[in-house]
Amino acid sequence: MVKVIYFLEDDESINTLIDVTLKKNGFDAYGFYEPLSFIGKLAKSKPDLIVLDLMLPNISGFDVLKMLKEKKEYDMIPVIILSAKSDEKDIVKGLDMGASDYITKPFGLNEFISRINANLRKVNMHMGKVLKVRDLSIDTLKHLVYYKDEVIDEITSKEYEVLLMLLESPSIVVPRGKLLKSVWGYDPLAVTRTLDMHIKTIREKIARYTDEEYIETIRGVGFIIRE
Repeated sequence: MVKVIYFLEDDESINTLIDVTLKKNGFDAYGFYEPLSFIGKLAKSKPDLIVLDLMLPNISGFDVLKMLKEKKEYDMIPVIILSAKSDEKDIVKGLDMGASDYITKPFGLNEFISRINANLRKVNMHMGKVLKVRDLSIDTLKHLVYYKDEVIDEITSKEYEVLLMLLESPSIVVPRGKLLKSVWGYDPLAVTRTLDMHIKTIREKIARYTDEEYIETIRGVGFIIRE
C-alpha cells in the first residue's frame, strides 16, 4: 500500500524539492505552505507520516506539533521536524514535545528518505499486536493502553512508546540508553530528565486504575515490568 505523507514547508523551492523527492520514491505526497490549509486537509483524512517545518507563517511549527500531540486522533502519526533551527535546545524541545525525528537544514535527500522509511518501519513493526503483562496491555492496532478492559486515558505518544518497549520485553530490564535512543533519538549517554518525567506520569496514570506497581526502576540501569 502506498504511504501518504503530508509536509508543511513555506519555502517554495524546498516545498517543490520535497514533493518531487517523495513522489520519486513512491510516496503519495501532499505539500502545504501554511498551517491552516494543512489543518483543513488533516481534518478530512490522516496521513501515515508528517514532515513539519518550524518557521511558518501565522502559526509556529511548535504550535502545530503541540496541536497534533494533544489530539488523540493525530497523536500517533509520526512527525519528522525538518528545520533550519539547529540549536540543541530546539532539537530537544521538538523531540520532547513528541516529534519522532528531527532533521536540520540543509539536508541530504538520501538521508531524508532513509529517515522517513525508518520511522514508517517503526510504526509498521508493531501493527496488529496485543501485548499484555498481568492486567496491563497495549493494542498496537488501535494504539490504546488498557488496564483490564478499561482504556487508560490521556496516554501521550511518547508514553505509549515507552510502555510498548517495556511490554515487549517483560521481566527484562530495558536500559535507559535504549529507551532514550529508540523513543527520542537521543544519544544513549545523554544526561536528561525526560525519561524519568515520562515514567513518573505513566505511573500516575496507571495508579488511577490500580494500586499494583508495574514499572520498576533498576537504579543505574533502566526499567522493567515484571510478569
